[in-house]
Amino acid sequence: MTPREAPTDALEPWPDTVDWRPVSRDLIWVELIRVWIATAVVAAAVGFGWAVSGHWLFGVGLALIAVFTVWDAIVSVRSVRSWGYAERDHDLLVRHGLLIRRLSIVPYARMQFVDVTAGPLERMFSLATVQLHTAAAASDAKVPGLRPPEAARLRDRLTALGEDRAEGL
Repeated sequence: MTPREAPTDALEPWPDTVDWRPVSRDLIWVELIRVWIATAVVAAAVGFGWAVSGHWLFGVGLALIAVFTVWDAIVSVRSVRSWGYAERDHDLLVRHGLLIRRLSIVPYARMQFVDVTAGPLERMFSLATVQLHTAAAASDAKVPGLRPPEAARLRDRLTALGEDRAEGL
């Protein structure tokens, strides 16, 4: 038995038998800018406290913020690379996660509606997020970092397949 023919292990959430589609690498820039904005706000507050009081702990705080920013940037890059999705005959698979890997399988028949959103940073990089909603809130899945034409195509396909599959229920 070759690795491709081996049954999928429940503890291995990235089945090799699926044709995974990655999200856009531009999502890395969106995530890095979010990290930098949050860091700038926190660092400004800590820096102000250090300027006002002169206490050495504020300097330690700034050093920790710098270390955390570098760590968060590395994790953000790797996290974006972990996102992927695959369209199958009866369901959509969405994967992501580094330390805790997550594989969401959303049957087309269970989809209630599909949202396409794009915040200001996503729009700057011409990206969108497709959000799937099901009856169970815990089973909602999202696919970030898609180009708008791909997001529209996926939305339309999922909506059509959801309507087709739901008719048989």
